[in-house]
Amino acid sequence: MHVRQAITPGAAQGGQSVRSSEIDGGMSHREILSAMSGLLLGLFVAMLSSTIVATALPTILRDLHGGESAYTWIVAATLLSLTATTPLWGKLSDLVSKKLLVQLGLGTYVLGSMLAGLSQNIGELIACRVLQGVGVGGVSALGPVCVAAMATPRERGRYSGYFGLVFALGTVSGPLIGGAIADTSWLGWRWCFYVGVPFGILALVLLQKTLHLPTVKRRVKVDYPGSAVIAAAVSLLLVWVTLAGDKYPWLSWQTCAMVGGSLALFAVAVLVERRAAEPVVPLHLFRHRTVTLACLASLTVGAGIYSQTTFLGEYFQLARDETPTLSGVYTLPMVLALGIASLLTGRLITQIGRWKIFLVLGAVCLAAGFALLGTARTETAYWQVAVSMTLSGLGIGMMMQNLVLAVQNTVPVRELGSASALVAFFRTMGGASGVSALGALLNNRVNHQVAQDLLAGRVPVAAAQSLKNSAIPDLSLIPPGVRPFIEDAFGKGVGAVFLAAAPFALLTLIATLFIKEVPMRSVASHTPTAPDLPSPRCCSS
Repeated sequence: MHVRQAITPGAAQGGQSVRSSEIDGGMSHREILSAMSGLLLGLFVAMLSSTIVATALPTILRDLHGGESAYTWIVAATLLSLTATTPLWGKLSDLVSKKLLVQLGLGTYVLGSMLAGLSQNIGELIACRVLQGVGVGGVSALGPVCVAAMATPRERGRYSGYFGLVFALGTVSGPLIGGAIADTSWLGWRWCFYVGVPFGILALVLLQKTLHLPTVKRRVKVDYPGSAVIAAAVSLLLVWVTLAGDKYPWLSWQTCAMVGGSLALFAVAVLVERRAAEPVVPLHLFRHRTVTLACLASLTVGAGIYSQTTFLGEYFQLARDETPTLSGVYTLPMVLALGIASLLTGRLITQIGRWKIFLVLGAVCLAAGFALLGTARTETAYWQVAVSMTLSGLGIGMMMQNLVLAVQNTVPVRELGSASALVAFFRTMGGASGVSALGALLNNRVNHQVAQDLLAGRVPVAAAQSLKNSAIPDLSLIPPGVRPFIEDAFGKGVGAVFLAAAPFALLTLIATLFIKEVPMRSVASHTPTAPDLPSPRCCSS
């Protein structure tokens, strides 16, 4: 299938070089903010859908008669489809209208949300969550790409901060809003899906009225085989991580089959991408040191975002016996720190043109925050937990969007979409795999602690069995004399999760230290210059 974009006067022939006017349309600050309104609103409701069902899942499972496996798949379905389709959205943004793609992503999300609210059984709900994930992948990957088409690299810092803030608010507000809906009997769990629909429609209207981007003359062939193989490889890997430790042991024949199959598919993907005229993931991008290291760092950043959203909610609800609504309120220090760090660092990068120092400081804060969260227990004072959350929030805020900025400042203009989506892809994959792997660790530690208390006679057999058979235990059904031991088990388990994540944050710090900083350019035109590229043909501007 061939796609031809609308012709812009003066565009380079053959699509091999891109004029700066294709990226910097001479838009004023006010015009860019106006154009971003629809993007930011769309991003908020899209990210909201990733986590809003977390606190409503027990009610959903009871209503639709779902088992323990359904709990895993309702959460994982969106992350799987989001991760698998992100590279394709990014590549398409280099080939066809970015505005059309964002609208298509939002429309897909709205449709998936409406259908999810109407689901009559678990199978339908999981299918709709997959559709939601496809739409969320488009919206989250294309926002920074659209900003890159409106502002010069140095100016992007001030705007990327808004995306970091909204991304955090949408992701972390999910459990809070979902908890409020779950606590309001006259709404019902279906409103966890309906609540974003009107805002998604409003975002579509705003995009149509405010987002005006230049187009590029290019004739290309979409790499559908590469997209299919990459999606299959990623999905198989994430299915393994999601189910390992629960449905089968980590060391088992299922693990060998799934990991081996995923590696084989990745090998096939490399072969397909090397031969494709327009690969969905241009492999030569990994020759840029900045791109490779930024992708590695994004794995931990993604794990940090989704892990804190998931496990801090469990900590406050199951270790401290708070309501779903209050558990969301208690995570506000992380949200505020993330948003403030994202906004301030973006503005500072625009002013000074330097970005590496913020990545390094962010990695230090993230590692320190995880290490301190690793000491959290049921009896830990809230202010200590708040300090830990603030540190980790500052770290994520300094790194999340600035990793995208670093990559956009490195690659050629015509590959901005692919490179930006690549960072988003690794961030989401880190989130999906991190939550699954750390969730398995949490279950293991909780079961181990409960087993010890069972042997000591502190936990009755019936209570231990009900805990083992429940994805999220209902503390109200546990005898008051036993509840402190269950809360203690979850307090220690969540602490172990973050303690296990801390070394990966240290690896992220090492990766950021080796990134070679290139000052932010004040002009938009850019051929493959990247000083961190070894190839001689890429050393002239």
